[in-house]
This record gives sequence, C-alpha cells and structure tokens, in this order.
Amino acid sequence: MEYQVRDARITDVGRISALLVAADATLASAGPSGGATDLLRQLVYLPNAAVLVADARRAIVGAAVLALRPSVRAGGMVGTVDLLVVDPAYTAAGVSASLLGEALRSARNKGCVAVEAEPPADPAERQRWIELGFTERGPRVLRDLTPVGAARE
Repeated sequence: MEYQVRDARITDVGRISALLVAADATLASAGPSGGATDLLRQLVYLPNAAVLVADARRAIVGAAVLALRPSVRAGGMVGTVDLLVVDPAYTAAGVSASLLGEALRSARNKGCVAVEAEPPADPAERQRWIELGFTERGPRVLRDLTPVGAARE
C-alpha cells in the first residue's frame, strides 16, 4: 500500500476529523464539528505545532499532531506527540512509524531537544515506539533529540 507523509493542509482537517471519530468512540459523540476540528484548523497554521498526514491516493489514512513547548527542565523546546491515529486497514503498512519518524524530523528542525508522548496501549505499537528510540520515563515515553556527544547546558 502506497502512501505519502506530508504536512497537513486546511483542506485535510475534515478528513482528519472523520478519521478521529472513526478511531475513537468518545469523539464520535462530539461529531466532526466538535472542538477537535476547530483546534486542528488552528494548528495547521501555528509555527509551534506540526500537523502531519499520511495520504494514500487522496485519502487520509493517518494523522499526527506534534505540539511544541518550552521546557526549562529539558533545556529547550520539547515536542509532544499529542495525537497519532491510523486507519486500521493501514496499521500493517507502517503508517504510524512513518508519521512518528516525520514528527521526529520536524521536531529536530524546529529545535526541540526531546519528544514525549503518552505510551501506546497496544504492546506491538509500543514496541514500534521503542524501536524509534523512545524510552519509558514514568507515565510518558521520551525520545532525546540531543546529538550524541553534545552537552546540554
């Protein structure tokens, strides 16, 4: 199955929302016009966030949201994978790993020193995150982006 990971466009927000509603029954009650859709519209344009989509022949089959925040404790900007959703038909195609890889690249490009997220509940998905360099740190998983040999101040 071929797909392309790219930055989301404002025209993708409706399709991302539909994917969210299909994947999460708690969002289904809010409907596609809920707060998540409005927030996604804003995030597409914000420089301190990245909204990524996996596009398979003009169908959105996955999405990820990376939000950036400053952290004194970490010594710079920290990216948080706030959302990662994949169409069940594309889970075996490596869409989540591709979206995470692109989120890590985007975080590096935006000057982040680390990326964090809530750990996935699915053991197979959690293993994919570990293979991408995430480690468990309390209730979160963390991926350090500081180059090897570089010292943090």
